[in-house]
Amino acid sequence: MQDTHAPLTMWLRAIWWVTTQKNGVSALRLKQVLGLESCQTASAWLHKLRRAMVRPGRDRLAGTVEVGETYLGGMEKGMRGRQTEKRALIVVAAQEDGRGIGRIRMRRVADASAVSLIPFLQDSTEPSSVVHTDAWLGYEPLERTGYRHRITFLRGHKKSPSDLLPGVHRVISLLKRWVLGSRQGSVSAEHLDSYLDEFTFRFNRRRSCSRGKLFLRLAQQAMAVEPATYVSIVQTARGKHNI
Repeated sequence: MQDTHAPLTMWLRAIWWVTTQKNGVSALRLKQVLGLESCQTASAWLHKLRRAMVRPGRDRLAGTVEVGETYLGGMEKGMRGRQTEKRALIVVAAQEDGRGIGRIRMRRVADASAVSLIPFLQDSTEPSSVVHTDAWLGYEPLERTGYRHRITFLRGHKKSPSDLLPGVHRVISLLKRWVLGSRQGSVSAEHLDSYLDEFTFRFNRRRSCSRGKLFLRLAQQAMAVEPATYVSIVQTARGKHNI
């Protein structure tokens, strides 16, 4: 909000509109609703609000946490296993909640090596939690970093991966459906991380019966994060994988 020269009431209207639309908001629609001058201004506002969707010092996942990876982007020829050159690799953690799914975390990573996967888990999951993964070697150091590691071997199993690791695959399916529906199947590479933050914010609050509480939460978090210009948000994101 800082240095935008827009009245606070307009920002509050933007926060209300963003939190009351279950499937997200486009820059064009926000421009129309608020009467902003351009789609670029509306896009800048949306990215500022998406940055505020990550609460500073938020609690890590705990208990039993399913973890897996997925790709966003088109198919690549000549790539083996979990290699990629152009597609974005996303690692997803989903906390078990009985037979359902609790909170989630996700992050774009450079590759599926332990160097990329383990720091994500350390940032998102409490030590001593049970981390449930497939047998990918990138997760092999988990036991040495303070986690209990539960491995499910997917190869040669009669059940599908979505049956063996249902929580994380359900989240991945919903993420891809959300990108297809609300983003017309594509997300710009420089803004992918903020879209992942938005999906996580919405998913973790999907059971809220009050839109007003979501509005209050986002307004509170907007006050807690450091101010950032649209240019700084784009420059920070550039240089990452294209999708």
